Amino acid sequence: MGENENRASSGGIGFVGLLQITFIVLKLCGVIDWSWGWVLAPIWMSVALVILLIIVFYLIMKHQ
Repeated sequence: MGENENRASSGGIGFVGLLQITFIVLKLCGVIDWSWGWVLAPIWMSVALVILLIIVFYLIMKHQ
């Protein structure tokens, strides 16, 4: 077996990270005139989605 076959890696920044960087660059360059709350939306929306999924999972497990 080769050295690379045993290694599991997660490469790349991901869609949300790329979108976040794009929004920040566009805001700093003056291309978009959004508030910083919307520029940072990919971060807080991702966190909100994870929290929502945890709550739904908890409610499903509680009712079984």
